[in-house]
Amino acid sequence: MKHFFPIFLLAASLVASVPASAQISIDEVNAEQQSVTFQDKLKSTPVDVDYFNLARYKAERAAIRKERNYLEFGGGLQGSLTSYNDPWISVSGGDNSIALVATFNLKHIFTKDLFTIETKVNAKLGYNRMKVTVDDSEKGIWFKNQDEFEISTAPSFKMTKNWSYGVIAKFRSQFVNGYKSRTEQEEKDLKSKFMTPAYLDISLGMTYKSPKPKFPITVNMSPLALNATFAESDLIRKDNGFAYGIEDPDKTSKYEGGSSVQIDFDRTFGKTGYLRYRTMLYGFYGWISDIGQKNKISDYSKYLAAFEEWNAGDKDIKNKPRLPIHPIVRWTNTIDIKATKFITTTLSFELYYNRAQNVDVQTKTLLSVGLTYTFKNK
Repeated sequence: MKHFFPIFLLAASLVASVPASAQISIDEVNAEQQSVTFQDKLKSTPVDVDYFNLARYKAERAAIRKERNYLEFGGGLQGSLTSYNDPWISVSGGDNSIALVATFNLKHIFTKDLFTIETKVNAKLGYNRMKVTVDDSEKGIWFKNQDEFEISTAPSFKMTKNWSYGVIAKFRSQFVNGYKSRTEQEEKDLKSKFMTPAYLDISLGMTYKSPKPKFPITVNMSPLALNATFAESDLIRKDNGFAYGIEDPDKTSKYEGGSSVQIDFDRTFGKTGYLRYRTMLYGFYGWISDIGQKNKISDYSKYLAAFEEWNAGDKDIKNKPRLPIHPIVRWTNTIDIKATKFITTTLSFELYYNRAQNVDVQTKTLLSVGLTYTFKNK
């Protein structure tokens, strides 16, 4: 009986499992077919396109530089040649000569907002060669006839459309030595060299620029101005007697305070620029220095008598008679006539009055034809 009890339990569990098995059995599965579609489209994502571009950056910087900067420079080599053979000279006379003049000019204007600075450089150097008699023989000798350079800068701030205020500084001197004459070209004959003389003009004031392109005039009025003269060579100033208005032989410079006026005009005519006229008129009056000047004699004849008496005496510089300070006037004119792009005829005229150097008006005229070139960035 004990052996049949486990068998009975096993049989009962099998009978009880038959209905449970029937409950979880699957006779048929109905699965509906569905179409599947695959899409290969990319999802759009917003991207910031304002990224750094080196080419565009360089182009923008170049455009800004061109807008802020105006550059003009040019140069030229002009001259003339005159030649006669001996039969011509024996019948009609004449003199063989060669003349050469080299010129250079630069103008740069930088503008940013209300600030402007204008820089100019003008230079001229010329020689001519002529036959002269030296020690009973004829020799062809080169002699300087043009030598000058001027550097100026003018920073300013704009007040209105046509008015600005600022400073103008100009320095003027020469490159090489100058001598008394063609046959006197030794050291003892020196009359000028670099920094002997040299001139420095500094003025503080207001500037008016005309808005009319056909009348491009600029007027600077400076109630406060400085005029300085330099003569650094002791040989020229003391031994050769070319003091250039510096009365004390032991001093190398002279300074005068006063007021100045400068008028500039520069216009090109014609679509091709065949004609260009430039002029500059500068005037300075050292009224500040004139107020404190000692031993001043206004009458010129009385001044000459007093000077002769002083010159025959002890020549003490403190007792030297002096004339009142007169205005300094400098007027330059240049006319350029272009035959072609590279061939130009130039006529220049300069007037200079400085009574401290000479009681008479000094003038200089130059007419030349030669090769020239001018570049403008806009």
